[in-house]
Amino acid sequence: MDLAALVRAIFALALTLGLIGLAAVALRKYGPDAISRISAQKKDRRLKIVETLTLDPARRVMIVSCDGRERLIILGEGRLLADLTGEPGA
Repeated sequence: MDLAALVRAIFALALTLGLIGLAAVALRKYGPDAISRISAQKKDRRLKIVETLTLDPARRVMIVSCDGRERLIILGEGRLLADLTGEPGA
């Protein structure tokens, strides 16, 4: 192996490691969190989960906001147990 081939191999290795390091820095700065923040700012969502509270392993209470109105929902075993809105007929 002559000197030119050795220098070319070392240069190729340094270039490859540099590109991997540049990709790692770019992913840290512009990773999935940055993409989700950009997409969340564009959309004005109507439905938001304000707060959740786990009662036991099978039941959970959630406050859900829809169009500026909050509703208290009790979920259990993957189904709706109660919708406590305080409104008649709801």
